[in-house]
Amino acid sequence: MSRVILFNKPFGVLSQFTDARSPSPRPTLSAHIDVPDVYPAGRLDRDSEGLLVLTDDGKLQARIADPKHKMTKTYLVQVEGAPSNSDLQPLRDGVTLKDGSTQPATIKLIDPPDLWTRDPPVRFRKSVPDTWIEVTISEGRNRQVRRMTAHIGFPTLRLVRWRVGSWTLAGLPSGQWRMLD
Repeated sequence: MSRVILFNKPFGVLSQFTDARSPSPRPTLSAHIDVPDVYPAGRLDRDSEGLLVLTDDGKLQARIADPKHKMTKTYLVQVEGAPSNSDLQPLRDGVTLKDGSTQPATIKLIDPPDLWTRDPPVRFRKSVPDTWIEVTISEGRNRQVRRMTAHIGFPTLRLVRWRVGSWTLAGLPSGQWRMLD
């Protein structure tokens, strides 16, 4: 029987169990998860937060991480500026980045979500508004959501992966994990 762990990865933690960087290694999953023989299914950048799925099942790991399986991932994204629905339309249509065109994304403007406090906090500027959007994609290229929002002129300030497939972060505090039955 496969083991599946849902982990709410904090900002600044690497999506791996060790860091070969020397002399000062960065925080890794090993500071939070003491379960043998589980591995991340996909990655979440060090400066991103939220849902990371870990498993001991290689086939499940591939199904989650490989874009050909079209498993959706939903992100809550704080962007700099105040995009309108028309500003966001290119993301819904698919944009061309340096590594090719993205698949159309599901995008909507949302109210600021009730999230944990990030450490360190996102910079605040009185003269520049910020806006929250919900982004759902089925790809998962390197820094894709950040590159997409920057492409349309609204850089990402905070990125929280909220959902992978049907699994969500609901009720899971930052830095905590739970094993699925």
